[in-house]
Amino acid sequence: MPYFTTFSVLFFTRKLNSNKKELSIYARITVNGKIAEMSLKRKTSVNEWDNSKGRLRGNTQRIKLLNSYLDQVYSKLLDTQKKILDKDNLITADKVKASYQGLDQEHKTLTDIIEYHNETMKSVLKWGTLKNYHTTAKYLKEFLKEKKKTSDIYLKQINYKFITEFEMFVRSYNAKKERKTCANNGTMKHLERLKKMINLAIKLEWLEKNPFQNYKMRFEKNERQFLSERELKLLEETYFKSESLERVKDMFLFACYTGLSYGDLKELTTDHIVKGMDGKNWISTKRAKTNESVKAPLLQKADNILKKYQEKRFDLENKRLFPVISNQKINKYVKEIMKGSNIRKHITFHSARHTFATTVTLSNGVPIETVSKLLGHSKLSTTQIYARVMENKISSDMTNLEDIMNKKEREELSKKETKRNI
Repeated sequence: MPYFTTFSVLFFTRKLNSNKKELSIYARITVNGKIAEMSLKRKTSVNEWDNSKGRLRGNTQRIKLLNSYLDQVYSKLLDTQKKILDKDNLITADKVKASYQGLDQEHKTLTDIIEYHNETMKSVLKWGTLKNYHTTAKYLKEFLKEKKKTSDIYLKQINYKFITEFEMFVRSYNAKKERKTCANNGTMKHLERLKKMINLAIKLEWLEKNPFQNYKMRFEKNERQFLSERELKLLEETYFKSESLERVKDMFLFACYTGLSYGDLKELTTDHIVKGMDGKNWISTKRAKTNESVKAPLLQKADNILKKYQEKRFDLENKRLFPVISNQKINKYVKEIMKGSNIRKHITFHSARHTFATTVTLSNGVPIETVSKLLGHSKLSTTQIYARVMENKISSDMTNLEDIMNKKEREELSKKETKRNI
């Protein structure tokens, strides 16, 4: 039995807020009582419009052209409805409107590429990275809902204006949960993830033109915080009565002397500790982020911490060497141990890795190529960031030295001047 549909097209007008005598022309498509409306981007005056006929009154050339255009729209909408019925029994007003505008089901949406990306990348990206894409998707969903008053958008509708508006939205968005708005680099990360998904859509031939072509990412260079030799010693000499804080302090120090990230440290098991040809304990693991192999002898200070926790292993089943707590919680504890050690810097757990790269290795003359291997970097250029940090420190130290020398010189001149006056 064929599926019966009622279909009609009506042209109507709405008053413009700026000019009450001028009207904007719309088309209303009705299928089985359900309506979809669209602006035809044409205007007329109140005196010219005939509501009963849905056309303009008069015989001027302009009116004849406008009425002819409305006839063409009507004819095209009828043809569109017929084509959809020929292909599919299911027809809706929205489907007719979308097909007329060239945005039918053959065109993919933003939601389509987000879902495709997140599904296909499950086995490629680490959960932490994939979680960030889900966060970006939430921002996009909220942006569409609040600013575009829709739940989805066709990929071909995404343009430079959409990108810049999304950027402004992320910068100013306050979630219901109490948290800070996105800073510049956090905002750029969301744009970077959107750009990667758009590039995937282009590769899949879902999109022809790249809306990011004229858009430039603007990342700000942040100073990488790390502990100096004095601060590292200060932390080592501070004892915490709280077992949790003392444990986090040891984990942080272990990362300072191995260069392991929190993600790599929490996955560390007894299987990752092997005996090297020199008889010392070595770490043999792979970086979770880059999958690069890391094999290095343990420094004595790291080995001492390891021995301290060997007897009270926290996860006997999985042979884990350290307790597994959330990244958020461990950073809360790190904040407390820094305060307790009188270290007035904004230090996170990841700062331990920066401390290893700068204070522990590069400052002590370890070649940058070796440091790159120890950190498990896939590119030397990544490690060179730390070298630049050291250059900044050298520059600062040399400036301080120059100040001391200038001070001494002034003191000498002052003494000579005093002798002359006696």
